[in-house]
Amino acid sequence: MTLTSRITPGAIWYRLYHAPKGTLKRWQQRGIVNAWVDQWHHRQMRRAVAHLPPCSLDSASIPIFFLSGRRFWHQTCFCFYSLQRQADLPLKLVVYDDGTLTQRNRHQIQRLFPGSDIISADAIEERLNQVLPIEKFPYLRSRRLTYPNLRKLTDIHVGSEGWKLVLDSDMLFFRPPTQLLQWLQQPQHPCYMVDTETAYGYSPQLMQQLAGAPIPERVNVGICGLNSTHLDWAKLEDWCRQQIEQEGTHYYQEQALIAQLMAQQPCDVMNVDDYIVQPHPDEIKQPTACLHHYVAASKPGYFRDGWQQVIGQRSLKRGAIA
Repeated sequence: MTLTSRITPGAIWYRLYHAPKGTLKRWQQRGIVNAWVDQWHHRQMRRAVAHLPPCSLDSASIPIFFLSGRRFWHQTCFCFYSLQRQADLPLKLVVYDDGTLTQRNRHQIQRLFPGSDIISADAIEERLNQVLPIEKFPYLRSRRLTYPNLRKLTDIHVGSEGWKLVLDSDMLFFRPPTQLLQWLQQPQHPCYMVDTETAYGYSPQLMQQLAGAPIPERVNVGICGLNSTHLDWAKLEDWCRQQIEQEGTHYYQEQALIAQLMAQQPCDVMNVDDYIVQPHPDEIKQPTACLHHYVAASKPGYFRDGWQQVIGQRSLKRGAIA
């Protein structure tokens, strides 16, 4: 696949409209000074990755999966680095390229985590064409082009077997995540973490009708463990189609689809006090939980305090990491 073929109308629309609109909204909410300081700390975070010491990997390591790209690779590194520091299990980083990773990004990831795997966008596309041909799965294939979050489901699980733990990049571990590590050693059921509120974008009536079972509330897929072998892609295609045809597209559609999968079987749910979505500022500055998932209003704290605590530098001065 050529670079040109990856530049879809959806990607162009995102870069020219949605991304600038989101940035403007954040600047309006935070104020110019606060937004500038947030961005400065974010740049420091990117630079800090180059100074993290390489992590040794065992050949028998348990793989942990991420979807990442040019905008998020440094967050992926910090998330996995913080997990390795708190885990008593040998773990291996597996990154699925969203099509935007640069050669420099790849080099930094593999320098920090020798033996890590980076699955190229070309390899992903080839597998999708084999297992989810566009003529049979038009909704999943077209939706993933305009809605990258769906790739955490399609790209990572398609044509694969066995249990996989997929993590969002904007998370950090501060204490041993005992419950999650136990799941990794003996997964029996899908797992997820608990959101601050139920956020699926689709009506409960439609979701329950599609799933054929009551939908669990507050499913957050920052942590998402699924068995690739058991995913019914024809069913997921139909769900995706009906959601779009009946109620349109939505930013949380991936979370809605996974909540419907979770509704059909017993699940292991991460303890809400140990695995926190959108931590309070006080919790960010003095973590008591195992994990923080920095969404929405907690993003500024992530860039200002969260990652710095992972490396023991809570008060970086300008230029401290060059």
